[in-house]
Amino acid sequence: MPNEPHPLPDEIHIEQLDVFTRIGVPEEERANPQRLTVNISFWPYQQTNDLADHIERTVNYSTVAEETKNFMRDRSVSLIETLADQLASHLLKRFPIQKVTI
Repeated sequence: MPNEPHPLPDEIHIEQLDVFTRIGVPEEERANPQRLTVNISFWPYQQTNDLADHIERTVNYSTVAEETKNFMRDRSVSLIETLADQLASHLLKRFPIQKVTI
């Protein structure tokens, strides 16, 4: 099955991705987008030894980074924990990954 977890899945890291979002408890803090730096690790269903050097068989980390920037740009939340949870849920739904950490 293509979407069954592997016992030792490969891990991909996106480190120090700059994004802009509206975040903060007071409304004044959320009035303007703020720069955040995000680290993302995710575990695709497909292992690298199954890819046969074809990008379409893997999760393209460049696409994940762009999706993250777009998702964060449209948010306005009070807590960073809420934002991280929303992003993790979004990435799990959008890409064939079995686990993600933000």
